[in-house]
Amino acid sequence: MLIGVIRVWQTSVVADGNLFYRFDATQSCVTFLRMTVLISGIGIAGPTLAYWLSVYGIESVLVERAPQLRTGGYIIDFWGTGFDIAEKMDLLDAIRREGYNVKELRIVNAHGRRVGGFDVDIFRTAAHGRYVSIPRSALARLIFQKIEGRCETIFGDSITDIQQQADGVHVAFEHAAPRRFDAVIGADGLHSVVRKLAFGNEDRFEKFLGYSVAAFEANDCRPRDENQFISYGVPGKQVGCFTMRNNRTLFLFVFADERGVDSGDTRSQKKILHSHFDGLGWDCPQILAALDACDDLYFDRTSQIRMDTWSKGRVGLIGDAAACPSFLAGQGSALAMLEAYVLAGELGKANGTIEEAFKRYEQFLHPFIFNKQVAAEKFAGSFAPRTRTGLFLRNQATKLLGLPFISRRVMKSTLIDRIELPTY
Repeated sequence: MLIGVIRVWQTSVVADGNLFYRFDATQSCVTFLRMTVLISGIGIAGPTLAYWLSVYGIESVLVERAPQLRTGGYIIDFWGTGFDIAEKMDLLDAIRREGYNVKELRIVNAHGRRVGGFDVDIFRTAAHGRYVSIPRSALARLIFQKIEGRCETIFGDSITDIQQQADGVHVAFEHAAPRRFDAVIGADGLHSVVRKLAFGNEDRFEKFLGYSVAAFEANDCRPRDENQFISYGVPGKQVGCFTMRNNRTLFLFVFADERGVDSGDTRSQKKILHSHFDGLGWDCPQILAALDACDDLYFDRTSQIRMDTWSKGRVGLIGDAAACPSFLAGQGSALAMLEAYVLAGELGKANGTIEEAFKRYEQFLHPFIFNKQVAAEKFAGSFAPRTRTGLFLRNQATKLLGLPFISRRVMKSTLIDRIELPTY
């Protein structure tokens, strides 16, 4: 009877919840389809979104430019709403097992003597124990394991074209054959391909914060100060180290960089770091020698992505692709998980009205995320103050965190996310 109301030459798609009925009058048949979403990026946001979409019966296909899950990078401090979502995903035990309970942030001078810092337990206490430091790549792996085998994943490929049409989004890939999806989500980071294809060039949305950052890991580095992050700085430059398991040490560089230019290949990136950190004293000679021997170096400028809208038709953005708060914010991964949770929930109750789901997702999160970005921008200068006076004041301020009444006030404004997770 349904077929009879369709003109003979038409094929149409009608939504009922997250099931789509495809009526093909020429074949006199009805095909039942689930909503299918293409997610670009297999980092934090993408697999989190795929996990929650599967809860609502929505199929996901994930595509990632890298040939495999990315390793290396830097350690993140994980707390807030991201922690709550990880708990809903039954990830907390694994996160605590892979994570670290950092005891102290210690700031030293060129002779290695303590000139600032604080006991990290003040963060842990303020967050009621729901605070852990974990390598970003480890968190991404734990989330990916939750959806591995439950949805299609494509590594070593990238989207090259997006065309929105009446029956969905038609996508071309660098290697795979073109395909149709009901929606496309860019979860592909600061330098998002989906954002560029659907919204325009990155420079329309990027707010450069005036710093660059690099990180790498090395074996057999001495001395090893367990569960302590040791940091040394001069005006405009900061280098730190953190001892990890399996005799590994993480090194992190932050430096003022007015240009924010594309640094090219790994060899060029190492030269840039040498030009900034050669001859600075402390352990810099040994750290730079370890840098020369490493093969996996993370290097990028610190920028935010600020957009008036995160969606266009059936194409949406989450995570750093939508609203990168910058590495200096310290909460990008948790916010990415929050965005994925909310977007999946809205799509789950959308009854096929994808644009309406995007609208509700943005209305709920845009003001909250924007406030996080503003706070991160104000905080950026404390990582590598550009003057000796600024460096001195930063170091003294970190000592004041040892005073309970000051630490409670600072932690309350820093660690408490004033947003209530919706229930879907």
